[in-house]
Amino acid sequence: MGIVGRYLAVTWLRLFLLCQSAFLAVYLILDFMEKFSRFSRAGASATAILQFFFFKIPEMLVESMPFAVLMATLLSLGMLSRSSELTALRSCGLSISKIVTPILLLGVICSVLMLINAEFIVPFSYQRMEYIDKVMIRKKSSTTFFRLNNIWFRSNNMILQAKLFEPASRTLKGVTIWDLSADMQPLRRLDAQQAVYGVAGWELADVQVRSFVGQGKVSHVAHLPVSLSLKIDDLKILNKSSDNLSFRRLRDYADSLERGGYAAGRYRTMMHAKLALPFGAFVMVVLGIPFALKTGRSSGVAMGIGAGVAIGFAYFIINTTIQAYGRSGVLYPFVAAWGANVVFVLSGIWLAMTVKQQ
Repeated sequence: MGIVGRYLAVTWLRLFLLCQSAFLAVYLILDFMEKFSRFSRAGASATAILQFFFFKIPEMLVESMPFAVLMATLLSLGMLSRSSELTALRSCGLSISKIVTPILLLGVICSVLMLINAEFIVPFSYQRMEYIDKVMIRKKSSTTFFRLNNIWFRSNNMILQAKLFEPASRTLKGVTIWDLSADMQPLRRLDAQQAVYGVAGWELADVQVRSFVGQGKVSHVAHLPVSLSLKIDDLKILNKSSDNLSFRRLRDYADSLERGGYAAGRYRTMMHAKLALPFGAFVMVVLGIPFALKTGRSSGVAMGIGAGVAIGFAYFIINTTIQAYGRSGVLYPFVAAWGANVVFVLSGIWLAMTVKQQ
């Protein structure tokens, strides 16, 4: 990288760090204001609160870095254009492709760093954050566990195991319940295709009841209510935590669900999104470069901030909408995860073609 390349890279990096720091600061302040009352009621110590937000930073980086990359691209090129530095570089014989190459490389580096963060750091930091929230702040012992293949829950003398939770229908699939005595001896085992949460609580459907009392017997029941203290809100939190699993764990979990005969489109979409979202940082560079060059001298700080907010909001809405179709099974998971990136890359290519014609 020559002198010009280093100058452009340093200019971009300086603005990127400024934008990323600003996004993190705003994110932390808003999240702190939202959770402060709950932490105060729980009597949380200052150390626990600081640890909670420290371990949440990797998750914040995943969500905010693409927009920081976009803002840095728009602002750096806009400021260089207003100061006529881009005009001077082009008059010296440098093509647009050579001028923007350092920024494209930095976009690739940001995507790689986001991928490493999402795959290796976020799963660990999320577990620590959940432990601090539940155990250190709310003084609770977690009774719900999300493992690679199973959901486990203990309620008094019952232990529940389920393969999958579908939040839309409030249904657990592949349910097994062990009913235990006071001295932890099995009294009966309930195997059901599903458990549905209704007004009266949980009700098992298509149940095989195996009794271990006396000589033991096996019977079948179409519907059987059970008294579990498991709440839907707990399972919704459980379902949200799957967004913070690594690509490999989501892939293994989806494979195990499909081997058991269950639909895994929701988790396949999350799995592909683990790769698509980090690539979004490079997509923002591809779209931001021609947009900044096309607006020319008019693309100052205000123009860059306004364009960054508009493009970032559009990306968020389109990406969320398309992925929702993938999680519900309407679109293929791969298409749903990468759809927004494809749309914005094509938009960036189209804008780049119009810049070359000027």
